[in-house]
Amino acid sequence: MLLRMTTTSTAGTTAPSSRRWLTLGVIGLAQLMVVLDNTVVNIALPSAQHDLGFGNGDRQWIVTAYALAFGSLLLLGGRLSDLVGRKLTFVLGLIGFAAASAVGGAAQSFGMLVTARAVQGAFGALLAPTALAVLTTTFTVPRERSRAFGVFGAIAGAGGAIGLLLGGFLTQDLDWRWSLFINVPIAIAAVLGVLLLVPALHRQGDRPRLDVPGTLLASGALFGLVYGFSNAETDSWGSGWTWGPLIAAGVLLVAFVAWQRRAAHPLLPLGVVLDRNRGAAFASVLVAGAGMFAIFLFVTYYAQTSLGYSPIQTGVAFLPMIGCLVLAAQIGTNVLLPRFGPKVLVPIGMLLVATAMLLFTRLDLDSSYAGGLLPPLMIMGLGMGTIMPGSIQSATLGVDRRFAGVASAAVNTSQQVGGSIGTALLNTLVTTTATTFVQDHLPPTKLVLAEAAVHGYAVAYRVDAALFVFGAVLAALLFRRRPRRDAATAPSAHPAVEPAAAPA
Repeated sequence: MLLRMTTTSTAGTTAPSSRRWLTLGVIGLAQLMVVLDNTVVNIALPSAQHDLGFGNGDRQWIVTAYALAFGSLLLLGGRLSDLVGRKLTFVLGLIGFAAASAVGGAAQSFGMLVTARAVQGAFGALLAPTALAVLTTTFTVPRERSRAFGVFGAIAGAGGAIGLLLGGFLTQDLDWRWSLFINVPIAIAAVLGVLLLVPALHRQGDRPRLDVPGTLLASGALFGLVYGFSNAETDSWGSGWTWGPLIAAGVLLVAFVAWQRRAAHPLLPLGVVLDRNRGAAFASVLVAGAGMFAIFLFVTYYAQTSLGYSPIQTGVAFLPMIGCLVLAAQIGTNVLLPRFGPKVLVPIGMLLVATAMLLFTRLDLDSSYAGGLLPPLMIMGLGMGTIMPGSIQSATLGVDRRFAGVASAAVNTSQQVGGSIGTALLNTLVTTTATTFVQDHLPPTKLVLAEAAVHGYAVAYRVDAALFVFGAVLAALLFRRRPRRDAATAPSAHPAVEPAAAPA
């Protein structure tokens, strides 16, 4: 099949658009909206609970409903962007996400809010991989690609902290509902940008079919993973509702891999994942997600409950980390990554974050911001800004345009699953350690409870440091010394896949 384009180079590839940097701004808006929604609502939860009158046992479903829908539908969302067209998918994702946010902000009951959050997650699963796929296919010149992925990686890494800052401001100065309403103007601006800036490319000939069995197997496996780890976080590791979904996820994942080996139109061609550099990138993103989501939560609780910060003060405390992350992302992708490659840069970023985790273990009830909290936050920002852009760029480098969407979805899936695993494991560790501390320091006075929380966090930071050291070793071993310019493309290895480019 042939792809009809309005502008092509002599080699037959799309010539760089003169509006590509404005397109990057639109992509950044969409990505920021999806990423910050993981944390912006967390700050608003106590106010929402008081307003709508639901119990502590129901509270986690405001977060879990979004995570379940988002995590389980990511591969489907990425593949739909390949098949239906990225411009149309982008617009539908933005409109759906904004509509669900508006309904959630206007919710008058717990059920209405949970439903809105689940719909938000579903459209987020359509939006997130499409945004990265548009970025991948828009920036093809290596130097410009590095700059663009530096910006995107900075947003991906800093979005959680920005969500804390924005959530604190909106909840404290306006109303918790604005933590959801804020998505509406962002989405409107992004939709206008997509309609004006992103070109629509049209396919001639037959369109490949959607791999329905593969979609059901993958979605079921991802649902089981996210649900199982989410239940472990809120219930216990001994619960059947924890291990049942995790075991089912493992069985479905094996069945998914077996099906992808023989499917005529695979949802995720195995060559996309098995390429060595992309596999290393997916693993690095998973480790970063596992290590960071829970840490944002612990540092937030420490700042507010141990140091007495307000929600806004807590958000402002993260600003230096965001600044360091953006700085490291730009220097890393524009100067260091082209020279040294991800094999050197990603492990250095992992070790920087591990160092920050060890510094976090020194925090106590009397720590100051400047001498205690600020240094590890800045080092953490430098580390994440070094890890994320290089990993995300490597994960999508060289992938066939037909599968840019599903490859991008695999990046988001790695981060989401990593976040679910890390949050469940580390939160369980903190709870268990704090409980043991209290039992060893009876009676449970207010001071003992405060010290127990800080002790629990410290143990989690040490485990997280070990996780990032493991990630550094893994990245150093798996990444090639230099990214191959002729990176393997999965479709070429699959004889039944039609040689057509995907619509943008």
